[in-house]
Amino acid sequence: MTAAAPAEWAAAACLGTSITAAAVGLWLFLIDAEVADFDPRRLLDTDAGARLLIEIVRAKAAVRDAALTVPALLMLLTAAPEGTS
Repeated sequence: MTAAAPAEWAAAACLGTSITAAAVGLWLFLIDAEVADFDPRRLLDTDAGARLLIEIVRAKAAVRDAALTVPALLMLLTAAPEGTS
């Protein structure tokens, strides 16, 4: 059995740290949460809610544009140049 390289130790430490941070963050988020905290109706009744709905519509339009643009760019970039066999 060979000893682990320093890069492997660093990768294991980073993985452990990220898993711990995610778990602690979720725990801190939910520790004093009430069901009413997750009710979106309070947000939608404010100006911030109206702004959120506008941004959702803009994001949907951006995704639709990207869905048309990305395949066209891929076809242009992967097409063989004329005169090559």
